[in-house]
Amino acid sequence: MLDPKHIKALEDLVGKENIYSDKAHLIAYSYDATRTRFEPDAVVFPRDEEDVSRILVYCNHHGIVITPRGAGSGFTGGALPTSGGIILAMEKHMNKILEIDMENMVAVIQPGVINMDLQKAVEEIGLFYPPDPASEAYSTIGGNVSENAGGMRAAKYGITKDYVMALRAVRPNGDIIRAGKRTIKDVAGYNIAGILIASEGTLAVLTEITVKLIPKPKFTKAYMGIFPSVDDAMNAVFKSLAAGANPVAMEFMDDLVVQALKEKLGVELPEDAGALLIGDVDGNVAEEVAFQLEILGRSFKENGAQEFVIANDAKEREELWYARRNASPSITIFGSKKLNEDISVPRSMLPEALKRIYAIGNKYGFKVPCFGHAGDGNIHVNVMVDGSDERQLEKGHKAIEEIFEMVVELGGTLSGEHGIGTSKAPFMNIAFNEVELALFKDIKKAFDPNNILNPGKMGLPD
Repeated sequence: MLDPKHIKALEDLVGKENIYSDKAHLIAYSYDATRTRFEPDAVVFPRDEEDVSRILVYCNHHGIVITPRGAGSGFTGGALPTSGGIILAMEKHMNKILEIDMENMVAVIQPGVINMDLQKAVEEIGLFYPPDPASEAYSTIGGNVSENAGGMRAAKYGITKDYVMALRAVRPNGDIIRAGKRTIKDVAGYNIAGILIASEGTLAVLTEITVKLIPKPKFTKAYMGIFPSVDDAMNAVFKSLAAGANPVAMEFMDDLVVQALKEKLGVELPEDAGALLIGDVDGNVAEEVAFQLEILGRSFKENGAQEFVIANDAKEREELWYARRNASPSITIFGSKKLNEDISVPRSMLPEALKRIYAIGNKYGFKVPCFGHAGDGNIHVNVMVDGSDERQLEKGHKAIEEIFEMVVELGGTLSGEHGIGTSKAPFMNIAFNEVELALFKDIKKAFDPNNILNPGKMGLPD
């Protein structure tokens, strides 16, 4: 619990209306999508960058732990105040789009801006911000940058790091730094912006973000390929891309997800459907879209597709995407709790990775439905267990550990977009050797020698 003198000092810095230590606020800021809870000692709402600097100077001097937080929608505990201290909440004041620069095609925003709000604002003037995490309707850009969020459009357009051009941030000692420029080229100095992206608030507090924008494509169509087996669908992924297809998204659902969609939601699919690939193609001329669909249709059928469906209007597109958007809630027919991990492998390794995932599930006696972003090799693996059975939970976590080991063996990574946080921190030594982990700790110490910023995350010390 924070000494009342610290609460009073922080009130003097930001105003009494911007710091709360009542039970309601502590509970509201104690959890994220992991459903684990850690209450902070106080919640502070900085009004601007100067407030952030003053708060950090004070907390650094007194050894008070700070957890930066956007919307708290993460899946790995990155914004949980596991060590108490204060939550630095950005959504109340630092939530403004500061500039949309048409000439240079960039936007300058504060970290509390909602992803979808930015997308809508730039699309009104014909521009496009592609990163679209599933949480886009409520997650903040600051959180997206801190976790290097991806999304369904990553197959063609990349992920958050591909759009961050510059950052302003505050170090724990209160120093305000600029990292990167709004220029297309910049090779002066170390790539500090690159280090801050995906650092989960462990190095500095983001206060301003400059992102690249692109022209909004004029035409979009959705497609779906229905396959008899997972192997057929996975082979179609990288073979169609090698044939020249460049889809915006190529989303995958395996036979277990297909079964769940039919049983729980009544989605109409062929009896012998064993896997689905759903996505969009886009372009600035209709011929470009037609060309992409022709490549995909031909490649899918050459690799075993039973059907290739094209949505001809917005209603049909919504019907195709309904299956993908409901993949996650539908699979609860296989267990009351899902241990959800977002592993990523080279696309060519997808068939082998899935084969081994199912073998691990069979070994432990669990259903493991898989879906996700096959176009970029990022698959959501769901080990389904009875959440009330401690033995099942223990076995489920062992299965996850074996999956991580297999993924790294295939040249993949522990997380494609959810980050590490606390939930994947125990597995960092699977993906990195002792020298690499020591380097991470050295970087952390260089930025935050007193370890006040989000300690205990990403396998770094508490």
